[in-house]
Amino acid sequence: MSKPSIGVIAAALAIVGATAWYLSGGSSSSAPAGGKNGAAQPPTVVSVIKPLRQDVPVVLQSNGTVTPLSTVDLHPQTTSTVRTVHIKEGQFVKKGDLMFSLDDRSDAANVDKAHAQIARDQAALADVERQYKRSTELVAQKFLAQSALDTLKSQVDSARALLTADQAALRASGVSASYNTIRAPMSGRVGAINVYPGSLVQLATSLTTITQLDPISVSFTLPEAALGELIAAQKRGKVAVQASPNSSAGAAGVIGAISFIDNTVDAMSGTIRVKAQFDNRDSSLWPGQYVNTRITVQTLTGAVVIPQTAIIINTRGTFVYVVDTDQSARQVPVARLHAWGLNAAVSGLTGDERVITDGKQNLRPGGKVKLAETADKPAAAKTDGKTDAKTAGKDGAA
Repeated sequence: MSKPSIGVIAAALAIVGATAWYLSGGSSSSAPAGGKNGAAQPPTVVSVIKPLRQDVPVVLQSNGTVTPLSTVDLHPQTTSTVRTVHIKEGQFVKKGDLMFSLDDRSDAANVDKAHAQIARDQAALADVERQYKRSTELVAQKFLAQSALDTLKSQVDSARALLTADQAALRASGVSASYNTIRAPMSGRVGAINVYPGSLVQLATSLTTITQLDPISVSFTLPEAALGELIAAQKRGKVAVQASPNSSAGAAGVIGAISFIDNTVDAMSGTIRVKAQFDNRDSSLWPGQYVNTRITVQTLTGAVVIPQTAIIINTRGTFVYVVDTDQSARQVPVARLHAWGLNAAVSGLTGDERVITDGKQNLRPGGKVKLAETADKPAAAKTDGKTDAKTAGKDGAA
């Protein structure tokens, strides 16, 4: 049997190749779109949210310390012995209330002596005034020389000056005697009493302290970035401050008003010191206590509110992505007006947009998007936060 010719072998190979081409669906030049070269990108799956419109209070928060408006440390103004203590520790006193009495026997004697000296001066003055009056009549009748009348006039002036000096000495003695009676210089609460009846006290001896509790102030600091808003709010009127003790988180606290803004910013900490004054009739605030303070400097009426996670900040500015009518992503520049927690009030949006919150890291302006609830409906249907056991088993099997 003769060997097949080369032509027959070539024909057989051509038939096999044609059959393989037919079975593979034709040439590579007619491959469908969507391959690696020149293929269209699929839509990006994103989550969207509709902005809210609401009134947003701009609140500044800080920790502060309760400080009294005034505290007085009582000291005696003379060296003496305590005769009577008229108050008790922790007692509330009013201005002018008697607190301590010191031994005043020596000062009382000095006052009596000054009174007696004045009585003597008054008698001496009356005598020389009578002499001067009679001498004036005698000079008019030419029975007495004018020089004698002038001498009597000098004696009258001298007696009057001596009386004035002794009256001043009486007032000085009265002042010294008043030091033996110590009264409350202001209304407040008495602290610890450090002396008892019979104690020897001197100028350096501390008797007790009085602290004013009503009204009372709270001192705190705010970042210098808030200074402009704070001053603007103060120009508009009274700036309310809410203070609540740290131990009672969530409590309503007490309401006061800004009373002082420091004239300089602390360059080391970048903060400014502020004080607020509060009515404290019920003594809910105590000196030295730590409190939380909240200041509402303004209210943004009808502000557009979105999650802070939707905001993108880069070298091109601050913006968000929104879903356009043709299901494409569009950049919208925004300005952050106020941020708190997870949300922020912004300008630049009308409030009717669909703002993209998740999936924005893969977006480009004009890129097609697909909403997450459309892409995965079964997952979106679960709203109670619970997992069905059968479904979980199937997912695990898969």
